[in-house]
Amino acid sequence: MKHSLATIVLLLLTTFGLDAQILEPVRWNFSSIKTGEKEYELIFKADIDLHWHLYSQDIPMSPPATRFVFNQTDEFKLLGDVTEVSPVVEEYDPNFEMVLKYYSNEAIFKQKIQLLSDGATVSGFVEFMSCDDTKCLPPAEVDFDLNLNKISGELQTQTAQVTNENIVEEKDDIQGRKASYWGFFILAFLGGLAAILTPCVFPMIPMTVAFFMKDGEDKAKGKIQAIIYGLSIIGIYVFIGSVLAVIAGPDIANWLSTHWLPNILFFLIFVIFAASFFGMFEITLPSWMINKSDQSADKGGFLGPFFMALTLVLVSFSCTGPIVGTILVESAGGQIIKPIIGMLGFSLAFALPFTLFAFFPTLLQGLPKSGGWLNSVKVVLGFLELALGLKFLSIADQTYHWGILDREVYLASWIVIFFLLGLYLLGKIKFAHDSDLPFVSVPRLMLAVITFTFVAYLIPGMVGAPLKALSGYLPPQSTHDFDLNNVIRENVKVYGTSTNSVEDKELCELPMYSEFLHLPHGLEGYFDYEQALACAREQNKPLFIDFTGHGCVNCREMEANVWADPKVLSILNNDYIVTALYVDDKTTLPEEDWYISEYDGKQKKTIGKKYADLQKAMFGVNAQPYYVLLSPDGKMLTSPRAYDLDINEFVKFLKTGLKNFSKEKLDY
Repeated sequence: MKHSLATIVLLLLTTFGLDAQILEPVRWNFSSIKTGEKEYELIFKADIDLHWHLYSQDIPMSPPATRFVFNQTDEFKLLGDVTEVSPVVEEYDPNFEMVLKYYSNEAIFKQKIQLLSDGATVSGFVEFMSCDDTKCLPPAEVDFDLNLNKISGELQTQTAQVTNENIVEEKDDIQGRKASYWGFFILAFLGGLAAILTPCVFPMIPMTVAFFMKDGEDKAKGKIQAIIYGLSIIGIYVFIGSVLAVIAGPDIANWLSTHWLPNILFFLIFVIFAASFFGMFEITLPSWMINKSDQSADKGGFLGPFFMALTLVLVSFSCTGPIVGTILVESAGGQIIKPIIGMLGFSLAFALPFTLFAFFPTLLQGLPKSGGWLNSVKVVLGFLELALGLKFLSIADQTYHWGILDREVYLASWIVIFFLLGLYLLGKIKFAHDSDLPFVSVPRLMLAVITFTFVAYLIPGMVGAPLKALSGYLPPQSTHDFDLNNVIRENVKVYGTSTNSVEDKELCELPMYSEFLHLPHGLEGYFDYEQALACAREQNKPLFIDFTGHGCVNCREMEANVWADPKVLSILNNDYIVTALYVDDKTTLPEEDWYISEYDGKQKKTIGKKYADLQKAMFGVNAQPYYVLLSPDGKMLTSPRAYDLDINEFVKFLKTGLKNFSKEKLDY
């Protein structure tokens, strides 16, 4: 058969990141007008984006009202309070389930002051919260600083930018998103280069050049056709990505990544591809489809290169299909841009060699000849696809709690697969289409050494070693039957020999769903939002919410590399009520808990549907991991965080939440 190598590149390296947005729906402008010999009027104007609103000064404690704080000096005194000028809306607010006063589009506030000297600097800050119909941003502060002169009476204005910590964090998120796109583009590009080396693509390079050299006397025309050919390859693949971007909303993406049917289907496809690589059979597209495209390509002209490109895409399907599918599965997240970026990166790399050789056919003389080495590449890919296909079976197993592929079974399968791969590289195993191997070349020996080293790395995982480098691809540590770390931790609790600063946490009540859901590293917590919030109120502790999923690779990486840090673990265990909300769990809720979502109007019947809906409705985000810190009364304590392996930043995030929670308690 003819197959794909790109699966390796894209499944060995996962894409990261949350499709975060930088949100600055309120922009402030401060100005002053002289109204008397010693009197001024300060004007605070807020421009508010469509669908967003800013709360009035005159509202209950929750949400935070708009508040003006002045740095008092001997240079001026305030005359009365800040007044509200703009028309105020007073109606039911779905975010806080009460009637509140707020402003839309624009809000103007005024404060009269009297100068006590020839000049004065009036400074301070505005504290405010902005919301739309589905979510609220954390409270923000904007500084103002106006210099007034009673002699000149100049009109002064100041445009303020939100400079508080929350917005800085959002800017970091947008930078992370750009980095994520670039990283995904590079991975897709590498996948396109890898696809060139597959048996069904590599031999087509000389055939392609022969097509463009048919009109050898017209070299200029040949080069133009080569450009059209390359652009056509890119256009075909980007079109595929664009179609996916249009039809793949959050629900489709969630279904693809978590439902048992597509995951079992993906697993079977990988097994079938592996069997084909091993020489059991060959997979091709229907001949009529390829012949039809090939006949159109033979017509020549400038349509010829397009149909030649289409022929290449169809003929190479059995090699490129897995990698293209991998890119699309990896990019599935309700995003518009990512599938297009992935297809652009892949097709650019895929088209580059064909276009290059069509331009410079003499370069063909330097290419290695097709032969037995290509079949060896194919077999190696078969082993890798067999190993990587287990990931899809694992996702379905975790999501539906079947218990057939726990961590140690998964690891045992990988150990056997990669051990056999090492034997194959040494020539100890031979498949049907392999050439005779009279000796082991140095490259094969080096690959065998790498493979057996990887096997040696996997073996300690059988007794509970965390294997952090692979944490995103392995089932959670909690599914391990014999976890040596857990045994030690339990003995420490029983015999009281711990020197760790982490205290034993007393939960308010037995966590719901704890019979099949577990937190990592021995943490105690909840898996239901309402139950966790009730416990936070009872113990007067802030709430740490982890929006996660059984099939979330980045979630496992965060747990293995960030949560495992002693500083993080201590804060989570001692200072927060921890709750993990699984957005892809398929456990059916009791019928009395079924409800119709106000967000999308659909009925929610499972744990996963309930908390995916909660995440989208409350925070406007549908990607995981997503970490939120709330006070016991449901107020956001700081800007949420997504995937980021920087331990110090995560500790800072947790401490900022504790600091703001302490301030809130003092306010009361």
